[in-house]
Amino acid sequence: MGHSHAHPVLPAGNKADERYQATRRVTIVGAVVNLVLSIGKVAIGIVGGSPALVADGIHSLSDLLTDIMVVWAAKHGSKDADEDHPYGHGRIETVFTVALGVVLLLVAAGIIYDAASRLFHPERLTHPGVLALVMAAISVVSKEVLYLYTLRVAKRIRSNLLKANAWHHRSDAISSIVVIVGIGGTMAGLPYLDAIAAAAVGLMIAKIAWDLGWHAVHELVDTALEAERVEAIRQVIQSVDGVNELHTLRTRRMGADALVDVHIQVDPLLSVSEGHHISERVRQQVIREIDEVQDVLVHIDPEDDEQIALSAHLPSRQVLLARLRELWQDSAAAGQIRRVTLHYLDGKLRVEVYLPLELASDEAERQRLTAALRQPVQALAEIESLTVHYS
Repeated sequence: MGHSHAHPVLPAGNKADERYQATRRVTIVGAVVNLVLSIGKVAIGIVGGSPALVADGIHSLSDLLTDIMVVWAAKHGSKDADEDHPYGHGRIETVFTVALGVVLLLVAAGIIYDAASRLFHPERLTHPGVLALVMAAISVVSKEVLYLYTLRVAKRIRSNLLKANAWHHRSDAISSIVVIVGIGGTMAGLPYLDAIAAAAVGLMIAKIAWDLGWHAVHELVDTALEAERVEAIRQVIQSVDGVNELHTLRTRRMGADALVDVHIQVDPLLSVSEGHHISERVRQQVIREIDEVQDVLVHIDPEDDEQIALSAHLPSRQVLLARLRELWQDSAAAGQIRRVTLHYLDGKLRVEVYLPLELASDEAERQRLTAALRQPVQALAEIESLTVHYS
C-alpha cells in the first residue's frame, strides 16, 4: 500500500528555543563556576606545590572550553528543519560531542605524561600543603552540585550533549577527590602519591572522553537505539488495532531525538484509506508513548514481504485492464463493469469485478455472465482468481 509519511515532524520553533534557553542557562552557570575553580586550582596548585591540583585545574579549564562548545552547539542544533536539513540540525550537537571527547582525550594524555615523568624523576616530586587540600575540597562540593543541576536539566530536555557535560562536571568532582587523597598522602609522608593521583585523574578523563566520543560516533553512523528502547517501540506498534505483524523495524538517533521506520502488516483486503488510517495511528501512538521518538515512517504491507514472493513483476493496473478488455471484447457484460479491484498477493493477482445487479435477473444468468468473464482470463498465468460481484 506504500508509505504513510508527511513532512518530518520536528520540535516546533518555541520548543526548540526553550531547549536552547535551558541549555544556555545551565551551561553559563557551569562556565562561571569552572572559570573560578580553574583559576583557583591552578594558582593554589602552583603556589602550594601540587601538580595533581594543577592537573585538576586544567581539567576545570577544559570544562570551561566545553561549556562554550555546548552553548554554540545547542544554539545551532536547535534550529528548525529547512530545505537543506529536512531532519533538522540535531546532529550538530553530536559532532560537537565527538569534538568534546577528543579535547578531553588530549587533556588526559598531557596530564598522564606529566605525572609519569615526575614519577620517573623523584627530584620533581612536590610537597603540597593544607591550602591545596582545602581548594580540592571546595572543588568536590561545587562540581557535584553542578553535576546534579546539569543532569536534571539534561533529562528534562533530553539532551545527550548536556548529559555528557554533566558527567564532565562529575569527572571533575571525582578527580578532585583523587587529588585530596594524593595531597593527603603526600602530607603524610608518601611523596609519590600526589603524582599517582594526577595520573589517576588523567585516566578518568580519558575514560570519560572515550565514552562520550564512542557514543556520538555510533549516532553519526546511524546505530540503532538500545535494545530495550527498540523492544518498547515494538510493543507500542503491536498494541495498535489493525496491526497484524511488524518487521523491518529500524531506529536511529538525531541529536536528542530518535527517528523510526517500520513495515506493518495489515489485512490484505483493507481499503487504502483504512490502511493509511492504521499507519497514522501507529505513528501517533509511538510519538506519544516513546519520549525521544520525534517521527515515524510507516510502510503498509498486505503480507510479510520478507517471507512471501514479491509482486513487483506483475503488470500494473493500466496494463492489466488493457489485456482484460482485449480478452473480454466479445462479452456484453464487460461494458457494464463498474469497478475492478486488484489484490497483489504472494506473487499473484486476485481480481474482483463489480457488475450491476440488474444485469442478471436470476442465479443462472449470474453464473453464465461470471463464466463468460472467467473463461478467457485463464490464459493469464499471473491471475490466481477472478471473483464477480453483483450489486
